[in-house]
Amino acid sequence: MNRPTNKGTRTEDLRRQLADEILDGRLAPGLHLDEQELAARFGVSRTPVREALRLLASTGLVQERPRKGAVVAVITQERMAEMFETMGEIEAACARFCALRMSEDEKRALAELHSGAATLVADADPGLYDQFNTEFHSALYAGCHNGFLEETARAMRQRLRPFRRAQFRMTGRVEHSWAEHDAVVRAILRGDGETAYHTMRAHVSAVGDASADLLNRLPRR
Repeated sequence: MNRPTNKGTRTEDLRRQLADEILDGRLAPGLHLDEQELAARFGVSRTPVREALRLLASTGLVQERPRKGAVVAVITQERMAEMFETMGEIEAACARFCALRMSEDEKRALAELHSGAATLVADADPGLYDQFNTEFHSALYAGCHNGFLEETARAMRQRLRPFRRAQFRMTGRVEHSWAEHDAVVRAILRGDGETAYHTMRAHVSAVGDASADLLNRLPRR
């Protein structure tokens, strides 16, 4: 049992571990998530458990029922496809605007960030690569220079964060992700908005396919 110990990150640690257990199938769809039992299991009070469940509900992994508590949500393939289709269009638009609007300094910083992650591909460390991946996509959101689009992209990414994180545990996904990023970065550096748009949409589609594969492995009610 892994117990979160840092007070400042306790809720996030709980959220991450419970999300992993849901996506691994250890917490099956429809399972009631009892706050008191979870608090005892992780050695914490019910407050961080309640907050972690609230965060998971915002991503769709948990369903909160009035006066009945929380249960592991049942996620359909159709819903998953809709979410990643939407995410793909949003991030593709960000990539297109990056190609057209990023300054030379911003493009140089993006290229350095991307090339610096090459060692993570060799290490194939899902946790470290996930951290880089978040930073990479955040740079694209900021680089689009459209505040509302950036806010929308960040909100959508938060909704899909558990799935996007879990995909990196799949064999070969880290390598493929970096290669997909490479195509996007190359298009942005040369100012090719249309190619940046289409390569990013293809990237998010690949993420969606990997997430759908994970979903297929989960037990059904």
